[in-house]
Amino acid sequence: MSAISASEKVDGFTRKSMRKAQKQKKSQGSSQFRTQSALVELSPLPQLKDAPSTEQQDLFTQKLHQCCMLFDFFDSVTDLKSKEIKRATLNELVDYVSTNRGVLVESAYPDITNMICTNIFRTLPPSENPDFDPEEDEPTLEASWPHIQLVYEFLLRFLENPDFQPSIAKRYIDQRFVLQLLELFDSEDPRERDFLKTILHRIYGKFLGLRAFIRKQINNIFLRFIYETDHFNGVAELLEILGSIINGFALPLKAEHKQFLMKVLIPMHTAKGLALFHAQLAYCVVQFLEKDPTLTEPVIRGLLKFWPKTCSQKEVMYLGEIEEILDVIEPTQFKKIEEPLFKQISRCVANPHFQVAERALYFWNNEYILSLIEENIDKILPIMFGSLYRISKEHWNPTIVALVYNVLKTLMEMNSTLFDELTASYKADRQREKKKEQEREELWKKLEELRLSNSALVQNNSHGLQNAQNNNNNNSNNNNNNNSSNNNPQDAQDKTSAVTSTTDGEDADVTADVTADVTADVTADVTADVTADVTADVTADASENVPCAK
Repeated sequence: MSAISASEKVDGFTRKSMRKAQKQKKSQGSSQFRTQSALVELSPLPQLKDAPSTEQQDLFTQKLHQCCMLFDFFDSVTDLKSKEIKRATLNELVDYVSTNRGVLVESAYPDITNMICTNIFRTLPPSENPDFDPEEDEPTLEASWPHIQLVYEFLLRFLENPDFQPSIAKRYIDQRFVLQLLELFDSEDPRERDFLKTILHRIYGKFLGLRAFIRKQINNIFLRFIYETDHFNGVAELLEILGSIINGFALPLKAEHKQFLMKVLIPMHTAKGLALFHAQLAYCVVQFLEKDPTLTEPVIRGLLKFWPKTCSQKEVMYLGEIEEILDVIEPTQFKKIEEPLFKQISRCVANPHFQVAERALYFWNNEYILSLIEENIDKILPIMFGSLYRISKEHWNPTIVALVYNVLKTLMEMNSTLFDELTASYKADRQREKKKEQEREELWKKLEELRLSNSALVQNNSHGLQNAQNNNNNNSNNNNNNNSSNNNPQDAQDKTSAVTSTTDGEDADVTADVTADVTADVTADVTADVTADVTADVTADASENVPCAK
């Protein structure tokens, strides 16, 4: 590890920038650019148009070999002359294949495919931005695009040439070639993906034996994207190719095509980056439904199954796709899905996010959908009425309220009798709900009052018990005083009165019980004391009056 200077120790940002620069230098040697260890300086070859016809084929082959040389485009200074020679040669090859006939002889096929494979097939490096977001971040463009673009252009002209023979080319453009081509769809450079899309479509059209393999591999890429990686840059381009492929499917549809629709295309709606390819995905789904209308019910039920719960942007996209499906739906199929579909549309209309509610209400601007609703108004109006009526009174957005009023007016014109019945029923239900709510509130008030009264009673009882205990203690003290000082009945009566008076402020039942107990105890004690005193006095007097015996 290199030593850190004093300035780098002080300034942390310096160290960070140095590490970043070292990382960039390291990336130049990645497999993306595949620089060769021993570069040979290119020398310009004669022009093909100036060469005699007998030498043109050999010169064509030499130029193909010359274009197999690769260069490092991160270094903008070195090999400038050779880079320019290769670029000019590639341009010449593109023109030569596009404008001349008879140049694609059998012996040229291996050299052509070798040059193409050497230039375009490479391992794509990881993204420079680990948190790359295709919707917000700028993609990393291919550094060697000045050369690769011309190679792609040459491959496209090669496939479109009238002299192109798939029977010969299939020995070189095989399953391995297609697999490597599909891997390049993960490139961040949109220019490269656009070329790949056109080229793969041409290969699909030219090589009948590769069609099933191409569909299978696209299927595998999508499954890996859905259930494993959740990231693939070329999903939109592959779906665009599939749209034209589906359009050419023969009827009746094969079971594998229907399975691809239900097991791959429908679950793709759950992807986090749906906004990047939803237009192409919806087009593929609609193409299937135009081919086979009986797939409408499972497709719509599948969409309802995966309907987003928390992402308003996705809900708007789902609603747009549903409208595209309803544009091509048959009335018999509409009857099968009207109930679950309009229950979901009713929830969308009631959505507090105004864009979701607005997109759902726009269905009533579609003439064909409006005719379907009118034919089935008896089932659709009861589903939609409650949400529409409530939103017309409660929604925060005035635009939504205005749209709801227009929809209610349209529905009323379709069936005014049913509309009036639903209005009366809705108002009666609201009255019952208000009455129940009022009864519920009154019950809660009574429960609160009862709780307060019980707490007060418990508090009073606790005070009464405490006072009774204090009185018992006072009574015991009074008894002790009476025994020590020969209490007279009048004092006992006064104490009893005092005890009674102290309990006047207590609870009636507790006071009565305590007073009765205290009075009984004191009375018994006083009676015993008085009896004892009187008996003693009488005995003493009798003794004094009796004469002494002599």
